[in-house]
Amino acid sequence: MATSADLDSLKRLDELRPAFERLKAERIRAESEIERLTRDLDEARAQAREELGTDDEAEILALLAAARAENAALVDAFEADVRAVEA
Repeated sequence: MATSADLDSLKRLDELRPAFERLKAERIRAESEIERLTRDLDEARAQAREELGTDDEAEILALLAAARAENAALVDAFEADVRAVEA
């Protein structure tokens, strides 16, 4: 025989069920998103290793800094050549 406390507990569980189901669905979506992002990261790392020879962030940043410095030097040299031709 169900007591008033039992019925109250069942009612509370029924009220909580939609929130539980929503959270469960969100967890499943989050887990799927983590799997997708992990695959994307693995692919990006592989691409970086193939194109840059490394997937280390610090090394890639150093490569970018070196490339920017080289580009700036080339622009300076081009500017000097243009100025020389103008003169």
